[in-house]
Amino acid sequence: MTHETLRTLLTQTPDCVGIAKACHALGIARATYYRRCQDNTPPAASVPRPCRVAGRALTPEQQEQVWEHLHSERFRDKAPPQIVALLLDEGIYLCSVSTMYRLLRSRNEVHERRRQRPPSPASRPELLASGPNEVWSWDITKLKGPKKWSYYYLYVILDIFSRAVVGWCLAEKENALLAEALIQETLLREGIVPGTLTLHADRGSAMTSTTVAELLISLGVEKSHSRPHTSDDNPFSESHFKTMKSRPDVPARFGSGEEARLLFRELFLWYNTEHRHSGIAMLTPTMVHCGTASQVLAARAVVLATAFAAHPQRFVNQVPVPEVLPKEVWINPPLVPKEASRDASGAPHAAAASV
Repeated sequence: MTHETLRTLLTQTPDCVGIAKACHALGIARATYYRRCQDNTPPAASVPRPCRVAGRALTPEQQEQVWEHLHSERFRDKAPPQIVALLLDEGIYLCSVSTMYRLLRSRNEVHERRRQRPPSPASRPELLASGPNEVWSWDITKLKGPKKWSYYYLYVILDIFSRAVVGWCLAEKENALLAEALIQETLLREGIVPGTLTLHADRGSAMTSTTVAELLISLGVEKSHSRPHTSDDNPFSESHFKTMKSRPDVPARFGSGEEARLLFRELFLWYNTEHRHSGIAMLTPTMVHCGTASQVLAARAVVLATAFAAHPQRFVNQVPVPEVLPKEVWINPPLVPKEASRDASGAPHAAAASV
């Protein structure tokens, strides 16, 4: 429909019929009508402006003079800001710093001229624990104090195989000396033999301090750290803090350090001796850490077998068995190629426990 036809049809409609109803009857949008009613005469062609040479541009002779200074033995290892400053001190001005950079970019000469050490990304920690007291994970978390910007610091050392809290303390500051004392006391209490334990932590100031590093070396403990800006390299401590701090009896703020200390003493006792952990076959950390897990699982198997014998119709053609305690616990298990992740029969391999 042309512009003239559309205008004729709309002007012939009665006055009581509005533009909207008329457009609806014709099956067109109101925007189409208004757009076609506008003067759509093409604007006059713009006259191209004559090309002008900027008076501020350097002449070829001036550019060559700048190049001679840039490539000279004196300035070959200096950046344009330094060159301009040195020439100004001598009463010479050739061009601005940006002009020097522009000339260098025109010949692709803006790049790092010094020898740089290639980046060395932090190695991915891969730690394996097949029993208690082989790999510990430790971290520090903040607890809000009675006033704004006041905190208490909770130090916790966790065995990643048994999930048992083997050492903890609460202080009013984060300090490497406090961490050193806690680690040393926990090692002595657990009877750790030199060369048998790896202590993993993130890269906090207390964790990477020289004080803690020297202590671990003297006691024969291997240290391990998370990669920078990688929070899931220390998953067991992070998961433990979430479990403890989300307990309903943990307040948003503590009135005093003694209040926090008394509460977490009870919580850690509950966690070690009563809490059934999903990552260790619903056993308590103390059962796994003290070596009684196998007896508990055997007793569970007897109960399930008795239940099957009494009511076999409740089960699907097999005797129920309890959950199995993982034989291996990893922090970052090795990456396995997809081709090697299946055995000869095509079934996927059983994965070790990890967080």
